[in-house]
Amino acid sequence: MEPDYWKNIGSFGAESFRELMETYGQTVWDYAFYVTGRFDLADDVAQDVFLTVYRRIGTFRGQSSLRTWLLAITRNVALNARRSAFLRRAVLMDRPGELTGDAHPSAEQEALSRSHAEALWRTVLALPVKYREVLLLDAKYEMSLAEIAGVLDVPLGTVKSRLARARRKVAAAWKESAEYEQA
Repeated sequence: MEPDYWKNIGSFGAESFRELMETYGQTVWDYAFYVTGRFDLADDVAQDVFLTVYRRIGTFRGQSSLRTWLLAITRNVALNARRSAFLRRAVLMDRPGELTGDAHPSAEQEALSRSHAEALWRTVLALPVKYREVLLLDAKYEMSLAEIAGVLDVPLGTVKSRLARARRKVAAAWKESAEYEQA
């Protein structure tokens, strides 16, 4: 839920900008990371996003939520960064697993959880960007299909089909992985 003060953007100052960064900074960085797959590039993209927002805050019309607008800018900046000739090399990275459940899982449970989480992140990050984006916006950011369509600037039907394909691709990769491990 967005704070009410963003509805009256006209009085945008340093304090408001600081609040904007505190409220949405991690969300912007996370999404930049998911699109680029690189920690260092996500830092650069997040910085560029907030510089763009500071310069263009007056263009925010309020037709979408501020978060949706920020994620749309993040996507555009991240895709531009990925298209750069210097950045066209593939970089394999690991994402630390996140613990869930009990406060003190056993070392074995923690290792298994981390292993599964890392395998899932590798599977998701291996998807083509157009599938990875819809899956992450749906699952991680819990955006509606209409909001996702707004961020990606594609029709609602395209979002639905990409999301279904992304889920099938992840399920197929997991099934293939399970069959490989049993062999």
